[in-house]
Amino acid sequence: MASLPGQLAEVRARAETNLLSTGSAQEVSSEVQTLARIPLPLLAKYHHINAETMIKENSTGQDRKESVASLQKLFTALSILEKYGCNLANPNRPKYWRTVKHNNPVFRATVDAIKGGRSVLNLYGYTNQQPDGLSFPDNVTDPDVGKVAAVTVEVMTLRTELDMFIKNTHQHPEFFERTIPCLNQQGAGVQQVPQEESEIASDGAVLAASESRQWDSKPFPLFTPPKPAPIPRMKTISPPPASQAGGNCNLCGGSPSVLCHPCGSSFFCGQCDQIYHRHPERTNHKREKIKPDNCTICGTEPVSAQCPACNQRLCVECDKLYHTHPDRKDHQRIPTVPVTPLNTLSRSLSSWQCASCTTVNGVKAVLCISCERPRLVCAATSVPEESPQPVTITEWQCKSCTVLNSGSSVLCSVCERPRLATRPPTAPERTAPLTTSQQWTCQFCTYMNSMPSMECEMCDLPRSGPAPTPSPASPPLPSPAKVFPAPLPVKPVVTPKQQDPDFMRQKVMKEEGLRLIQQIREGEKKGVSPEEVYAALCVSSGSNVSPCDWLKSELPHLLDEICAMAASVQQDYKTGNSGPQGELQNPGGQSEAVQLSRAEAKQAWLAAGGDTEKAVQHLLRNRRAKVRELCSLGFSEVVRCEEALRLSGGEVQGALSLLQRPLLQPFHQRMWSEQPEPRIDFRHPDKQRMCRRLLALYDLPSWGRCELALSLLQEPDAPYSLEDVVQVVKESQDRDFIKRVLAKQCPICFSIYPHSKMKSLTSCQCSICSECFQEHFTVAVRDKHIRDMVCPACSEPDINDPEHLENYFSTLDIQVQRKRRA
Repeated sequence: MASLPGQLAEVRARAETNLLSTGSAQEVSSEVQTLARIPLPLLAKYHHINAETMIKENSTGQDRKESVASLQKLFTALSILEKYGCNLANPNRPKYWRTVKHNNPVFRATVDAIKGGRSVLNLYGYTNQQPDGLSFPDNVTDPDVGKVAAVTVEVMTLRTELDMFIKNTHQHPEFFERTIPCLNQQGAGVQQVPQEESEIASDGAVLAASESRQWDSKPFPLFTPPKPAPIPRMKTISPPPASQAGGNCNLCGGSPSVLCHPCGSSFFCGQCDQIYHRHPERTNHKREKIKPDNCTICGTEPVSAQCPACNQRLCVECDKLYHTHPDRKDHQRIPTVPVTPLNTLSRSLSSWQCASCTTVNGVKAVLCISCERPRLVCAATSVPEESPQPVTITEWQCKSCTVLNSGSSVLCSVCERPRLATRPPTAPERTAPLTTSQQWTCQFCTYMNSMPSMECEMCDLPRSGPAPTPSPASPPLPSPAKVFPAPLPVKPVVTPKQQDPDFMRQKVMKEEGLRLIQQIREGEKKGVSPEEVYAALCVSSGSNVSPCDWLKSELPHLLDEICAMAASVQQDYKTGNSGPQGELQNPGGQSEAVQLSRAEAKQAWLAAGGDTEKAVQHLLRNRRAKVRELCSLGFSEVVRCEEALRLSGGEVQGALSLLQRPLLQPFHQRMWSEQPEPRIDFRHPDKQRMCRRLLALYDLPSWGRCELALSLLQEPDAPYSLEDVVQVVKESQDRDFIKRVLAKQCPICFSIYPHSKMKSLTSCQCSICSECFQEHFTVAVRDKHIRDMVCPACSEPDINDPEHLENYFSTLDIQVQRKRRA
């Protein structure tokens, strides 16, 4: 089996690999738990982050309780740092991963509130300090995911170990106790023993050292959880029901609603719990809700009365049925005060209570400091209004962090996000109470029923007596219900709500909008755009045909009608019946009928929202603008422009291609013909054309080089060819140098040749023309000695020198063979 350091490295490598592949902390939770359980000191376990320094600097207090409470902030900050690392290691990183802003409320309240938080961010790669935060350097395009994963795994491991230490479940708490100052001092005081016990202490130290050396030899399970250490743990106590709570609220004496074990298993009502646990030392206490005090018979309804004679706590229905017996009819019941639910209590503006564990957190906290669950929006309690006055907004709730802000503020006081517009609350309408002429009293249960019903809504017994007309109210007959200390509840009768015109208008608008959205979705499934659906609805609003069917059947005819109307209107403008719209006349002045396409008519019809007359005006206006644009490009024939626009569906680029095609026809024919490319006539008067041909065929660097080459070729009695000039012009732009290169004199025949037709030997600087080079070496090989195969101009090199002889003939052979093949 591998030693503990080997197991640590193996599990850490596996955790880093899983984190890099998924980027999720849930995927590496098992490896992190295994790393946290490996019994190694902090210095041996954490290689990147300085765990001991972070714990030592962030632990304050005089005893263990205060130190553990101070480490809770470090635990929360490590949770946020873990999320930063997971986001960087995730292949799909967030949009703004490069920067961490100081004005972020979560960062300011957690990471920036501890010592060592920014050093972890520096390990992630946030090394560039900016006025408003930290960021990656500009030359870094992607984070070092390997290092990020290693640091993130250590952050997750330290967070897990810290959680185990805070909950007193860590198997080796001495690793943390020796780091925390107050606990280390207490341990040092305990270790002071008398002189006569030094031998026993030394024996214990030797035994401890031997056990510590055995850590590397004993195998450690990687996945099976270790046996729990003999640490005393608190048993989970289920809260008793309110009837068995054993007392009332410890502060006010009211009905208890929560049980707090850290406070000595004390009971509190809702209001006292919120006030008492607002203290900073008691905000982390976990409270448990007391089970609701339900009826002892049905077990589902809340208790409304308690009978001392029967020793029963009953709801309204069970109390009525149970005490109808003659032997229990005279029992006197004591009404009970219902327990106010904790969720309906008014919230303080400086704190919020977690809906899961009832922990009271600070107003700036987004996650619960105990269970790390997000803050949820609690439903506002419905409070009956006592006046029909309009409701005034004094507070508004942020949609992002759910913090209540004052009504005059525009930005949230915590996350600094703007307030979103909401519908102002309206006062509920009141229902007029029923008069006695609209009610009748049941003779059996004395319940007040409305006039139209003929059976009692409470006891389902028929109404006695016809009584078709309303009669004046009479006192109710005596009934056994009079023995109840509290009257039975009366069901309210709601009258039909009066219809508000604004409410009806909004309702109609909502229904029309939903119907339009449904039709747009159906159109998208069939390939119809939302604009087409809306325009079809505007035109076919009075028919039962769906917009998609109308577009297929009726739209082509409507587009032809629009084209015909536009043509007739254009013809009227041309004949002089234009009135004030004579500006629509043709730019060319012809009197031919305008030719329009369905595509243009459809675009104009959609732009006009289905209005036919506006579509005609829009169509003519667009066509006139497009014709003017084509005329400005050099095409003055309006008829051809109109025809090209009709064929291209109103597209200017398509019409331009159609108009340019006849002009490019000679070029196309020459490109596709099999005849050789005609030679360039340097005497052609059009120099621009010649320069364009040189630039296109010979890939010269610039227009100036083309003009230089053309001027050299146009010189009288130029002895050089086009290829020679182009080659030299590509290399230089100095005219004198080009002339010297193009006019080289052969020292043998004294003829003028360009540099490309001269041959040079490696032993000297002489240049010989190709003909003289070939003739000289042919004669030397055929009729002379090998020592005569030297330069014909300077007789170099010295053949008698063996060193020169070997180098000279090795290069001469290559030149002669190349010339022979040529």
